Amino acid sequence: MLRRNLLHVVSRGTDPFEETEDQQALRKLARDLAERELAPMARHWDETEEFPQGSWNAIRAADLFGITIDERYGGMGMGDIEAAIVLEELARADVSSAILAQLTFNGPPRAIEHLGGEPLKERWLPLAASGEALFCIGISETEAGSAVNHMRARLTADGDGYRLNAYKNYVTGGHKSAACLVWCRFPNSVGTKGIGAVVVDLAADGVTIAGTHEKMGLRGTSEAELAFDDVRVEPEDVLLVGDPTNSNAFKTLIGHINHERCGNAAMCIGAAQGALEYAIGYMNERMVGGQPLAGFQGLQWKIADMATQLEGARLLMQRALHLAGPHGTPPALETAMAKSAANLAAKFVCDEAIQLLGGYGYSREYPVERVYRDIRGLCIGAGTVEIQRNFIGTNLLKGRVPSGNAWRAPLV
Repeated sequence: MLRRNLLHVVSRGTDPFEETEDQQALRKLARDLAERELAPMARHWDETEEFPQGSWNAIRAADLFGITIDERYGGMGMGDIEAAIVLEELARADVSSAILAQLTFNGPPRAIEHLGGEPLKERWLPLAASGEALFCIGISETEAGSAVNHMRARLTADGDGYRLNAYKNYVTGGHKSAACLVWCRFPNSVGTKGIGAVVVDLAADGVTIAGTHEKMGLRGTSEAELAFDDVRVEPEDVLLVGDPTNSNAFKTLIGHINHERCGNAAMCIGAAQGALEYAIGYMNERMVGGQPLAGFQGLQWKIADMATQLEGARLLMQRALHLAGPHGTPPALETAMAKSAANLAAKFVCDEAIQLLGGYGYSREYPVERVYRDIRGLCIGAGTVEIQRNFIGTNLLKGRVPSGNAWRAPLV
């Protein structure tokens, strides 16, 4: 029986994550677009800190914003695997531009489609699918970053709706967005109990862009500070009601961030892949003492270590994506492992790429230093590496094991 099962696995092929022809075509489309439209302007967006409007226009013209949105609302109805393919290829050229797609694929539009009522879907999803509008998410506050349960954003009852008072910090793309998914406390909320979410039209009365942050990297997609002063929230604008007697809504929202975390991992992998390829090209061309750098064994080992860490992270991400299925949510433990591994692999690969280029790697004339600065921000966003490690460690100590893993506690 075991032998027959093994032969069956072999007959199906050796790569359990092999892409379909449609997925391969999607990857080629995204890569061609990234190399043609995004890469030539990546340094410009970084140096000027301008919103990458040219990238937005190019992604929109290619109809790529609708990847994960249901066909009923003008999208393609694909899942996390296809989203990751596109994000990886866009980030290989420019992470700031890839984040524009990330916000649509795995941000508020995804939450609206999965958790929202029909009025929210009909109002916002066609705009997301067509690329007519950018969306942002308001979670972090000045005193509530990773510790989301400390947030102060609050709703008060106002007739059949609410009034929102909040100040959200580090809202990616908030200064250019049409709507914001705001995590907030419903009346009588304490701790994580009663935390839910609403969707706010940023053109509404009482919404103010208080400023933007000047960053080390990801400079094309600024982080905004948004103030919500007594903003009216209609009943149909509520994404998820926070019940003050339990934390169910909060847990649902946290779980939904696994889409964003997988997208974050995909961008890290794509950016690191680009840095690795650039370093390989440089080593094959750069001559020292009559031979290319590629001929030095010590430098070959660096390339080997870079590629091995990158492939390990890619496999962890692929597992999380495939466990989600076509339209499910990636599981929490496997997603945390994928994100932390991708974050750390990207840091290692990009740092080593700089080292391999020597002084040129440290120069802004070459892309690897920009890529390093960009992925450094991804190690913080969507839950820091430390938060992921906390989650992984506590779950393993409670007896959970990753899906598909045969190891268990030692037999006694």
